[in-house]
Amino acid sequence: MTTIELRKKSIEYRKKVLKYIKNANAGHTAGSLSCIDILNVLYNEILNVSPRNFKDNSRDRYIQSKGHSVEALYVVLADKGFYPESELESLCRFQSHFIGHPTKKIPGVEHNTGALGHGLPISVGNAIAAKMDDLDLKVYTLLGDGELLEGSNWEAAMIAAHYKLNNLVAILDYNKQQITGDNEEVLNSAPVAEKFVAFGWSVKHVDGHNIDELVAAFREISLRESEKPTLVIAHTIKGKGVSFMEKNIKWHHKVPSDEQYKLAQEELQASMESLSKAEI
Repeated sequence: MTTIELRKKSIEYRKKVLKYIKNANAGHTAGSLSCIDILNVLYNEILNVSPRNFKDNSRDRYIQSKGHSVEALYVVLADKGFYPESELESLCRFQSHFIGHPTKKIPGVEHNTGALGHGLPISVGNAIAAKMDDLDLKVYTLLGDGELLEGSNWEAAMIAAHYKLNNLVAILDYNKQQITGDNEEVLNSAPVAEKFVAFGWSVKHVDGHNIDELVAAFREISLRESEKPTLVIAHTIKGKGVSFMEKNIKWHHKVPSDEQYKLAQEELQASMESLSKAEI
C-alpha cells in the first residue's frame, strides 16, 4: 500500500473505532485512537499473519498487552478478514465475545490480555519458544504508558536480554498519559529509553503517527542482525485525529455524546477529503 493509502486506512479505522464505541456506549476512546497508526502499519505492511495462516506455527505473533485499547485491534482484525465487521455491532453486549479486553475467543487474538504488565512476559515466553523450535518468526507486543509501572515488565525485559531475543519487538504507545493524568504527575517512568538500554535492549524512537517512519522502523528491525530484543518508542498523542480529544485525559474512557460524535466524524471526514485532494 502507498503512504496515502495507509493514511486513509488510519482515518477509516478511527471512524470505525468511534462508531463501535458509540454503539456500545463503552470503550477506551483516546488510547485506541493513539495506537491506530501502529496497528495499521503492523497488520498491513509488517506482520506475517492472516486468517489463512493463523494456525501455522511459523506465523508472526502480535500480542496487545495494552488490552484496554481493544477497539483498535477489533477494527483492524475485522478489516483483515478475521471475522465480518458486522460482528462488532455486538461489542460489550450481553453474551458477546467482543468484550472490553482481548480474548482468544475472538479470531486473530493470540492471548487474553488486559491485566497490565502481562503482555511482555507472555511475549518473552513466545519468543523463547520460537527460538527453541527454530522458528523464523517475530513476536510483537504493544505496551502502554501506565503499564510500564508494573514490575513484571522489568523482569521480562531482563529475561529477554539474557536470552538474546532478537525475535522480540516491544512497542510503547508513548502518549505520555495514563488513566488519571500525565505520566510525570502520576508516576514518572522516564527515562524509558535509558532504562531499556541498561536492561540490554536496542531502542528506537519513532513518530507513532508518521506512516513512513513506522514502516521504515519495523522493516529495519526485520532486516538487521542483532542479539538484542528491540523496543520501539512510538511517540503518540492520546485521542489522535479528533482535536477536542487530543491530550485530554477525560477521553481515556469516555463515550462521545451525539453532538461530539457528529463533530468527530466530520473532522475525520475532512481529513480524508484533504488526503484525497493530495492524490490528485
